[in-house]
Amino acid sequence: MANTAPKVAEKERRESPSVVDEKAQDLVDQIKKSKHFIVFTGAGISTSAGQSPFPVVQRARPQSHRFEMDGNSCISLGIPDFRGPEGAWTLRAQRRKRTEKTVSTLQAIPTKTHMALVELQNQGILKYLVSQNCDGLHRKSGILPDKISELHGNSNREYCKECGKEYLRDFRAVATYEKTVHDHRTGRKCAVCAGTLLDTIVNFGEYLPAEPLELARHHAKKADLCLALGSSLTVPPACTIPESVGKKKRSRANPDGGRLVVCNLQSTPLDHLSELRVWAETDDLMVRVMEKLGLGIPEFVLRRRLVVEVEAVGEDRFQVGTRGIDVDGTPATFLQSVRMEGNRRVVRAEPFVIAFRAESGGGMELKLELEFMGHYGEPNLEIVQEYSGEEKLEARYMLEYNPSNGEWIVSKQDGEVAVEGGGGMERDEEREDSLMISAEEAGVPSDFIPSSAASDIIDLTSSP
Repeated sequence: MANTAPKVAEKERRESPSVVDEKAQDLVDQIKKSKHFIVFTGAGISTSAGQSPFPVVQRARPQSHRFEMDGNSCISLGIPDFRGPEGAWTLRAQRRKRTEKTVSTLQAIPTKTHMALVELQNQGILKYLVSQNCDGLHRKSGILPDKISELHGNSNREYCKECGKEYLRDFRAVATYEKTVHDHRTGRKCAVCAGTLLDTIVNFGEYLPAEPLELARHHAKKADLCLALGSSLTVPPACTIPESVGKKKRSRANPDGGRLVVCNLQSTPLDHLSELRVWAETDDLMVRVMEKLGLGIPEFVLRRRLVVEVEAVGEDRFQVGTRGIDVDGTPATFLQSVRMEGNRRVVRAEPFVIAFRAESGGGMELKLELEFMGHYGEPNLEIVQEYSGEEKLEARYMLEYNPSNGEWIVSKQDGEVAVEGGGGMERDEEREDSLMISAEEAGVPSDFIPSSAASDIIDLTSSP
């Protein structure tokens, strides 16, 4: 059960750069010897995420995506997270107001620490990540879903109470908690079984989800090195994960036992168990660690996976649908609207399905204009999909947006196949045809005025 935040703020302490550098080398030596290296993260790693260097275009959100917020509300998910020094639960426990300016988690840029962990994962060095954060930045940065336990949930993830289906959203998928913080209904229904969708946030006084906690414990048992970053290590049972590694006894069979390294500006109850204690911002430590490992820290790129499906539904009648997915196939909502060239209306709600008419038996070129949520100022993007006009077609795209230069890179995967009998997609050998599109080139034409009419499925006739 997650207990409350500390009522008295701990004083911060910072070591000199030279000391941090020496300790970074010590940590690197331990990482190189480790056979099962895990990391435990808290709100402190997200602090610098509120310092985005990129301009963000503010766009209107669909009404269903809006939530009223205030500084001390339990759904105020600015950076830092719920349980950080300026988090909502901490503010409430300490009976004070937020004094620092925060940035919405939806607009926050993953920090150098976030991106360093992604590279360590990609290199096979980091075996597993356990996080108390519910800001969603780990998943957004590129941590794979099977490499992380989000013990306190994810504000961008909801699930069906009935069938368990999960959904990722590019908006806050969090209940309003109007009556009680234990009412997790988001107000949406499951697309599979029409069951009630619940948020995944674990509020204080609630039990942690069994599967992520069990996976965290499993990797803690295997770990010979645990690095705790930016956490006060005071909230059980989450804090028992690094604690269990630090308490491992050395033996002949396991001469190294378990080593715990703690990096935090404030003291923690587990400092006495730590093999190495670093008093620094996590970014300062991780930049040094990556340099000494000879690894670069990748730049944050927003990655979206898009599926386009086209099929005939009658004589000279067709429909095209678009949907987002995550790397593991989990449905992902990141589009505001979809428009097809030659049609007047814009589809502004899921499922993004457009019906149209065309002559059968001939090839066609479908131009789809995608509008995103725009948290990072993403411009609209045009996808051109060729279709033979016969079998059902399913194609997949990787859409990569770099907030630092405002450019999209579109990679079309050559897993595109004709699907018979409504079967699933069988991917061929993948080949990527990349196209770089600038913000100006990908923007909406200046003379385009979208129609206000919209519905879930629109039957439209193509212009001659």
